[in-house]
Amino acid sequence: MSGGAATGPLTGLRILEIAAKGPVPYCGMLLSDMGADVVRIDRTMKKGRTFAHYRDPLTRGRRSIAIDLKRPEGVATVLNLVGRADALLEGYRPGVMERLGLGPDPCLARNPKLVYGRATGWGQTGPLAEAAGHDLNYMAVTGVLNAIGDADRPPPPPLALIADFGGGGLFLALGIMAALHEANRSGRGQVVDAAMVDGVASQATFVRGLHEAGWWQQDRQTNMLDGGAPFYNNYETRDGRFVSISAIEPEFYDQMVELLGLPVDELPKRWDRDGWPAWRAWFRDLFLTRTRDEWCALLEGTDICFAPVLDFAEAPDYPQNRARDTFVEFDGQTQAAPAPRFSRTPGAIQRGAMPPGANSRDAMLDWGLGEDEVTRLLADGIVAQN
Repeated sequence: MSGGAATGPLTGLRILEIAAKGPVPYCGMLLSDMGADVVRIDRTMKKGRTFAHYRDPLTRGRRSIAIDLKRPEGVATVLNLVGRADALLEGYRPGVMERLGLGPDPCLARNPKLVYGRATGWGQTGPLAEAAGHDLNYMAVTGVLNAIGDADRPPPPPLALIADFGGGGLFLALGIMAALHEANRSGRGQVVDAAMVDGVASQATFVRGLHEAGWWQQDRQTNMLDGGAPFYNNYETRDGRFVSISAIEPEFYDQMVELLGLPVDELPKRWDRDGWPAWRAWFRDLFLTRTRDEWCALLEGTDICFAPVLDFAEAPDYPQNRARDTFVEFDGQTQAAPAPRFSRTPGAIQRGAMPPGANSRDAMLDWGLGEDEVTRLLADGIVAQN
């Protein structure tokens, strides 16, 4: 897939992204993939240092302007761009943007219709609002982390996917779009407070509902979805690889029994939780009798809800992923394709990852700053062009 002009459903939107880590660049990537013109505001480097360029695919699709935010003229330049933006994304701890002079009050004063999106771990309020934290910590206080993993081990770190990118980046994107929709009606912007803790709690609504109904036990690996049920689990195969099986519904379960030739009369009943550990052990022995590919030949494409467990190198070549172009080659890397898909206004990766300040002049001119002003900002070192 090659970059090109914006084509997605958000074409025409202008988004300012104050460079940060994790959820904010992910949100910026999603909005850019859907067609928005997202410009990242990076810091200028200190004297004697060069621009670092790690081609992080999270930063794909956007142009970068490098601005010295320690100088009043740099802050004024950002506010000038704010006046031309539909939304702003930031991911600092509460109070940082205010100390820079770029908090919601001056930004909304400059642009009353602006949607001001804030992603943090703990949120803008509460006793931990200004404390440091990471994905694990935000999951830990929602009950979600305690529910994941084997019963005889500590909960595992789930790759920062659930809190940082799900609870943070995705919920920030949802909040931004909802607030933009409302602003089109009211003509008034607002602040979106996307806390990763809140997002994780929301994602766990289904499981918490089971808990509230008394159907979810507190101990790990004693429930249907936490590795307790033998028919919803991952198993090692003869070649040291793994397969996943999730035959929850009765019709899927019955097909699993038939295809695997299970001696149901010798095993505990399906919903006998006390018998699940023995049944899991039986499944472990069964799946060790064949290689992963041999199990795929027997079970793939059936309704027992089966799939091989692939690593990052294997996943792009999996037939289903290849048929849908779930992964694309772009900017010399294998990357996830824009998602979700749109039938009439498909999204696209607009450009590769840009180093800080790579597009300072062009982006400022495109956003309506005058030629003389841009030249002066560059000459005075308020804005840097890489």
